[in-house]
Amino acid sequence: MVYLSNVNINKPFTWKKYSQKMCSDCMALCCQLAIEVKVADLVQMGIIDEFEGQGPIKQLAKKLKKEGVVRLFNLKREIFTLARSMDDTCIFLDSDLRKCTIYDRRPKTCRNHLKVGPRPGYCAYIKKKHDTK
Repeated sequence: MVYLSNVNINKPFTWKKYSQKMCSDCMALCCQLAIEVKVADLVQMGIIDEFEGQGPIKQLAKKLKKEGVVRLFNLKREIFTLARSMDDTCIFLDSDLRKCTIYDRRPKTCRNHLKVGPRPGYCAYIKKKHDTK
């Protein structure tokens, strides 16, 4: 596949006004953004159970870093930043299909991206283009 666009994930002013039809052929560029989650999100995502979420948060962060699920933890804000795949995308993105593998359990950050993301109402959308070679 060949992907053509002037959209830059790091420059929200290049993003396109969102419409629901974009999701059907999206390259999931938003999955290259840092994904910050709270303990409740980790439970919803099925990474930890509710009991684990009630324990010491620093210990949980250490465990999740060791497991490769979390790359950063902000103790003051109690926010975890999810780890990235080798291609610098979310670890829950299927790199071949460009679809979220936990879509029904995705965290609030992902659910609310279009409302509270870097440019509300806009999307770092790049349409899939099929190679004609």
